[in-house]
Amino acid sequence: MKATLPKPLEIHDLTVAYQKKPVLYGIDMEVEAGSLVGIIGPNGAGKSTLIKAVMGIIKPVDGYVKIFGETTRKAITRVGYVPQRASVDWDFPVSAMDVVLMGRFSHAGWFRRISKRDRIFAAECLEQMNMLPYANRQIGNLSGGQQQRVFLARALAQQSDLYLMDEPFEGVDAITEKAIVDLLKSLRNQGKTLLVVHHDLSTAKEYFDQLALLNLRLVAFGETQDVFTHDLLQRTYGGKLTVLSEIGSRQVEHKQPPSAVL
Repeated sequence: MKATLPKPLEIHDLTVAYQKKPVLYGIDMEVEAGSLVGIIGPNGAGKSTLIKAVMGIIKPVDGYVKIFGETTRKAITRVGYVPQRASVDWDFPVSAMDVVLMGRFSHAGWFRRISKRDRIFAAECLEQMNMLPYANRQIGNLSGGQQQRVFLARALAQQSDLYLMDEPFEGVDAITEKAIVDLLKSLRNQGKTLLVVHHDLSTAKEYFDQLALLNLRLVAFGETQDVFTHDLLQRTYGGKLTVLSEIGSRQVEHKQPPSAVL
């Protein structure tokens, strides 16, 4: 009998709390290889918390995460992570090249010197994101879109099998957004698995093959055409949903209470 390969990501009964207040309840997901998954939901739904729990940055109070059949700690070298821009110290004195080279530490080891081959590969990753001319620029002196491109280049430098991205489209221009979408789809076509926190419902249907609808609990997870429905979005976002038809596509606008903060 042929052995079944472990899935890139398995989440079982995951519950996370901040100061004893649960912010995620009983999340169950199994993500197949080569999936491009968008995680959507209102502010305060726990989207970033889910990514951090998978990364091991936050310890759950119940449940578990398996990455390629192993604990996050054992499989972390197979994971690429793009954090929220707001969580990064942009005043830290590192260049764009330095940031991308950080993605090579999992291959070189933290206490080994970065090799010439690592530098060449890092340069190729910057080139792929059209950022090589800015390789020596201090990261804080780049625009928001350029900063995001550098962090995506770092993720590429990790040569990961599973990518976790927290709001990669936030604060970027239209050209950078298209470059990010092209990169996500290219990685998926290479058999990589990607989970991407996303807030723009008007593009979610176009960008992702699958969607996870999250609001403290997992409302739905599946193929985009199956879960991007008015009823499921209503359950996820609450309040009023206005579905607008524009040139054959559906755009969804939602209203959230001003106090809802992630």
